[in-house]
Amino acid sequence: MTSFFSFSTCLFISFFLSSALLHFNQCYAKERHPSSSSLVLSLTRRKTSLSIPKPSYNLVRKDSETLDIREPLREVRDGYLISLNIGTPPQIIQVYMDTGSDLTWVPCGSLSFDCIDCDDYKDHKLMSSFSPSFSSSSYRDFCASPSCIDIHSSDNPFDQCTIAGCSLSTLLKGTCSRPCPSFAYTYGEGIVSGTLTRDTLRVHGTSSNPNSIREVPKFVFGCVGTTYREPIGIVGFGKGPLSLTSQLGFLQKGFSHCFLPFKFANNPNISSPLVVGDLAISSKENFQFTPMLKSPMYPNFYYIGLEAITVGNGATTQVPLTLREFDSLGNGGMLIDSGTTYTHLPNPFYSDLLTALRSSINYPRAEDIEARTGFDLCYRLPCPNNNINSLVTDDFPSVTFHFLNNVSLVLPNENNFYAMGAPRNSTVVKCLLFQSMEDSDEGPAGIFGNFQQQNVEVVYDLEKERIGFQTTDCASIANSQVLHKT
Repeated sequence: MTSFFSFSTCLFISFFLSSALLHFNQCYAKERHPSSSSLVLSLTRRKTSLSIPKPSYNLVRKDSETLDIREPLREVRDGYLISLNIGTPPQIIQVYMDTGSDLTWVPCGSLSFDCIDCDDYKDHKLMSSFSPSFSSSSYRDFCASPSCIDIHSSDNPFDQCTIAGCSLSTLLKGTCSRPCPSFAYTYGEGIVSGTLTRDTLRVHGTSSNPNSIREVPKFVFGCVGTTYREPIGIVGFGKGPLSLTSQLGFLQKGFSHCFLPFKFANNPNISSPLVVGDLAISSKENFQFTPMLKSPMYPNFYYIGLEAITVGNGATTQVPLTLREFDSLGNGGMLIDSGTTYTHLPNPFYSDLLTALRSSINYPRAEDIEARTGFDLCYRLPCPNNNINSLVTDDFPSVTFHFLNNVSLVLPNENNFYAMGAPRNSTVVKCLLFQSMEDSDEGPAGIFGNFQQQNVEVVYDLEKERIGFQTTDCASIANSQVLHKT
C-alpha cells in the first residue's frame, strides 16, 4: 500500500527508530499464452512504497515454467489478506495484498515481534508469524545477491556489504558470503525493520485439482521483527524486482482481482478471487481498458489517468490536469492501490465533488458522526424496524469515474456510502468513503482505493500496459471458481 508523506516525517521516524534501523529503503509523501497455465490467489488487504528501476532478476524465467496461479483473498475491515505458505514444513502467514508496493514481508517470531505505537490497530491482532528456525529451507540472503542491493536502494551497491564486513576483493568478485544487512522499509504512516530472507514459497495452480501445489524455491521476502504502526505483513504486487509478480515470472503477463464488498468481511465461507498469469488477462474482450501511465520517478507503481467525475445525471466535472499527467519530476497521476482503503482526491476538486453530492441528497446530515469519524458527508436514513435489509438507497446519486481512453466506470452504489454501524431508532447513518488528498507536491495527485474497487473485476494487463474494469458480482465469481480453502 503506497503512502506518500513529508520528508520531515520520514526523518522523525528515522530518529525514533534509529537504534533498530540501519537504512531507509524508500520514503514518499501521502496518507496486483497458449501452452502456459495460471495461478489464482485469495485476497484480504494493505500498502507500500516506490522504488528506482533496476534490472529484473526473476526467479522463474521460462514461459514453460510459469504456471498460472489462483489464490483466495480474505476480506478484513480495511483490505484483503492472502495466505502465504512458506517454509519446510510449511508455515501459513496471512498478509495484506498490496499493488502499491514491491517488498513482501512477514512478521517473524510470535514472541519477539514488536509493533510500536499500534494501539490504534488493536483490532489487527497478530494473526500469524514466521519462525525461520523451524524451517529447514530458510536462510538469510547474502550481500552478493541483487535483491540485497535492491532492498537498500544504494547508489553504490558495495556500501551495505562493506558495513557488513565484506572485503573489496570479494565484492569485486561477487563472492562475499556475508549476510545482507538489516533493512528498513517505509510506508505512509509506518515503517518496518528486518532481514532479507529466502525460503520455499508454495502457491496453488488453476488446474482442475484445486489443491495442486507449485513450489517456488529461494523466494525473497523480509523477515520483520520490529515495526512502527504496521501490525500485519504485506505481499507486494508492484512492478519492481522484489515483488511477487516479478519473482514468479509474471511481470510480462498480468493478474486480476475481484474484491468482495465489506459486508463479507471476516466471512470464512467466501473469498475474493485473485488470479495471476495468462488466465487473468485472457477472454477480457468486454472490459474497458485504460492505459497505464508511466511515471519516470515512480516506475514500479500502477498509475491511470482520471479525466472527469459525474454525479448522478448532472454535469460532468472536469478534474485537474495533475490527475492524468505527470510533471517534470514524475509527480501526479492517479495511483490505483489495493493497499489504500478509500479513494483520495485533491482539493479544490474534492470540495467540488462534495458540493455536487450535497445538492443531490435530501437526507438529514449526521454532523455529529462526521465529527467523530472524520468523514466529510454522513446522512441519517430511515431504516424501518431497524432491519438493514429494508433500507432503500437507490436514491443516492451514482458516481461515475471517467478514465483515459473513453473508459467510464459507474461505481456500484454501495462503493460510495457505507453504514457506520447497526441501525438504531429505525435510523442508520451512512458516510461517504472518499477522502481529500493530503496537500503535497510529491507523489500521486490522487489514489483509487480498494473500497471503490469492490464488485469490480480489475485486470492488470502488464503485457499491453493497461488496466481493465468491469462491474460484476464478485460473490458469484467466487462461487463459480474452485478456490483453495485457506
